[in-house]
Amino acid sequence: MILVVNFKTYEQSIGERGLKLAKTLEGITKNAIVCPQMPDLRYIANHVDIPVYAQHIDSIKPGSHTGWILPEAIKESGCEGTLINHSEHTLSINEIKERVERCRDIGLKSMVCVPDIETEERVVDMEPDFIAIEPPELIGGNVSVATAKPELIEKAVEVSRGIPLLCGAGINSAEDIKIAKELGAIGVLVASAIVKSKNPKSVIESFAEYL
Repeated sequence: MILVVNFKTYEQSIGERGLKLAKTLEGITKNAIVCPQMPDLRYIANHVDIPVYAQHIDSIKPGSHTGWILPEAIKESGCEGTLINHSEHTLSINEIKERVERCRDIGLKSMVCVPDIETEERVVDMEPDFIAIEPPELIGGNVSVATAKPELIEKAVEVSRGIPLLCGAGINSAEDIKIAKELGAIGVLVASAIVKSKNPKSVIESFAEYL
């Protein structure tokens, strides 16, 4: 199982705090990916050996695109991949496709987030490296997709046609990870349960039992 930790824009994950969290994660499990805030990508990538992913990219190519996120710059920063279409930064189907293709062209891994099976069915044809199903209504809450919608994970694995399937939204406990694994997911996406915890190390250690 892969533990993907999305730092979002939480104040607990800025700069040195983000690096400390990434190092804590690395010290407990190598089966992890961190998604730091954009300004911290290179800094964290230079100080940890676990994969670092961006939280978003744009489908632009080098040129005059002030304020946009260039995939080549993300790769140059030391990132191995990127999230695409997180529910807090949604894209159209065509925009997702453009980003998956740009990732493939330059050697970045693509992890496409989908809110439902219907979207997943369209994304599968793009052949991203990973698909992550996250029902938006459960993100950031206390009820996890693993307990509230286990049938969704099971169906998403079936629909993925062999593309590694992760799940997220409300993942709060080791039991959630255990259930996701039993249902066929190869990983989970976690954010607040770790980043906003008063004791991230303890939470990561409990999760690591099922990684």
